[in-house]
Amino acid sequence: MRYAVWMAGPVQEVSLQDVGLAVKRLQWRHHREANARLLAEVGLSLPQWDVLRHLRERPGASLHELAQLTFQTDQSMGTLASRMVDRGLLERVTGPGRAVRHAITAAGERARRAGSDIMDEVLAGSLGSLPPAERATLYRLLTAAVSAPVGRGQDET
Repeated sequence: MRYAVWMAGPVQEVSLQDVGLAVKRLQWRHHREANARLLAEVGLSLPQWDVLRHLRERPGASLHELAQLTFQTDQSMGTLASRMVDRGLLERVTGPGRAVRHAITAAGERARRAGSDIMDEVLAGSLGSLPPAERATLYRLLTAAVSAPVGRGQDET
């Protein structure tokens, strides 16, 4: 299905696949640059920084929750957390019952902050070029798309 979109010029036809590909290309651009810079400047991979970011926002999150938030399997999240403990970025803490949770160490917090600055710079190179109102609109549209029920799309008439 194609939709008419007003650009700075004549109306342009844009398919759902075109939009999906544009989102994927932007994501890929961000991931490539962020991962390269995080590794070179902070010694973190993008998934490691993402774990630190989400754990700071949700202290005491389970490994399963962290896996979901960082787009990993439970098994890969467990392996990643163990490596981060070994590097001194996380520490194991007791949770409810027999659960083991993780907390950010001082070294992990320093790495998270440094990584956050890098991420802001990476994102500023693309999304930062949009005026604030357009960024807010993009955020609203992407959030709506993510929140849409999974399944067949609705036909526009």
